[in-house]
Amino acid sequence: MPLPIVGVMGSGSRAHANRSERLGRWLATLPVHLLTGGGGGVMEAVSRAFAQVKERDGRVIGVLPAAADGEGPPPGYPNPWVEIPIQTHLPLRGVGGAHPMSRNHINVLSASVLVALPGGPGTGSEVQLALRYGVPLVGFLGAPEDIPDFPSSAAWTPELKEVQAFVLDAL
Repeated sequence: MPLPIVGVMGSGSRAHANRSERLGRWLATLPVHLLTGGGGGVMEAVSRAFAQVKERDGRVIGVLPAAADGEGPPPGYPNPWVEIPIQTHLPLRGVGGAHPMSRNHINVLSASVLVALPGGPGTGSEVQLALRYGVPLVGFLGAPEDIPDFPSSAAWTPELKEVQAFVLDAL
């Protein structure tokens, strides 16, 4: 039976290391694959923490955007911790994250459960897509304002233990 996939979404420029690293190390203790957008910031920090756990069953998957010219990924993609890069032809991200030409749809639909860390408009679009597609989602946030337009109907918590319980229940 294939391992479930846990998607972690968040800032492409800020690591939010305290949350990202604790989450990544914990996820590596589970029989799951980690999926991110394959870039920097939260994506790199959670991937590094996950990959550095020696005894793990899962792999780090990165779903990569296309460069503006369509020739491979943009600079910085994939981050060094991605073990299974999935190149797409989809260039839009950030404020264009909900558009059909964004890889965010693949990220959301490929995951059994999603954890959203602080981020910008791209992370916000992934939260909206998770709600649209009915994918279980929890925000690992200090406050809902850590993600633009975070919906009041979405679950969130500042506590790792509560994120862990949510993920385990969803799996």
